[in-house]
Amino acid sequence: MILNPESGVLETLAESILLAARTAPKAKGVDDIITALIEKEDIESLASTMERLADEKGGGFVFLKRDAVNLRNAGAAVLIGVKASGAAGLNCGACGFKTCAEMLERQKVEVEFWGPNCMFKYADLGIAVGAAAAKAKDFCIDNRVMYSIGAAARVSGLLEADVVFGIPLSVTGKNIFFDRK
Repeated sequence: MILNPESGVLETLAESILLAARTAPKAKGVDDIITALIEKEDIESLASTMERLADEKGGGFVFLKRDAVNLRNAGAAVLIGVKASGAAGLNCGACGFKTCAEMLERQKVEVEFWGPNCMFKYADLGIAVGAAAAKAKDFCIDNRVMYSIGAAARVSGLLEADVVFGIPLSVTGKNIFFDRK
């Protein structure tokens, strides 16, 4: 008999969660999504980076420390990011510039994330993250989309992408990601 075997399949299900992100619809059929399964040895490094970012950014960012605890307590975690290969070419202005060419010619800023980028790339990322969170819920895996994990992954160089979000995963009797103190 195997007692409580559910945690043993969490990494396999995390790969299926990333499959949902990969196959989510993309604007103009261009896939600039990057996915990763965070390995156990990377969790402490990411959590430490989150705590360092909290100290650097100041009082309004203490939630990064809380999220670091959540990451340490998660059974697994995934990263979903976008590395924009260009713009949609629609000159829609949603990025804040009149033309795609103007946006692409601008000097990019780099803080936790790198941009500006085409709004459609950000929309692709949102759809992929939403598909992943929905698939996790389909599997009855507790999860929460976190800017903090993605920011730490990008700042630490763990994932080479322009914008990243992390989704910690847990299979416990109570959702650990909604104890928001």
